[in-house]
Amino acid sequence: MTTVGRSALGVVAGGVLTSACALPPQGVTRDQIGHYEKAVASIGCELVYDSDYLPVELQADLTRAQVVEITQYQLAAGKAERLANGGVKLTTGACA
Repeated sequence: MTTVGRSALGVVAGGVLTSACALPPQGVTRDQIGHYEKAVASIGCELVYDSDYLPVELQADLTRAQVVEITQYQLAAGKAERLANGGVKLTTGACA
């Protein structure tokens, strides 16, 4: 398995803003963010490998780009944290 840390999550690092400026991705609804959060919780709250992204995409009916954008938003809003292995862990809701 390959880690996403070098590809999609590399994009996440470049898009992090301060939580005061965090805005949801354009074109993504609150419902979609809620579905994303539930899907990430269902896989153990961490997005590390490519194999973590696919179930989130399928469960939440999102594209990979949307999952990456929502992950950027979660980081910027302080609702997720970076992991030492290059992944991201949600830290709110069911993942708190």
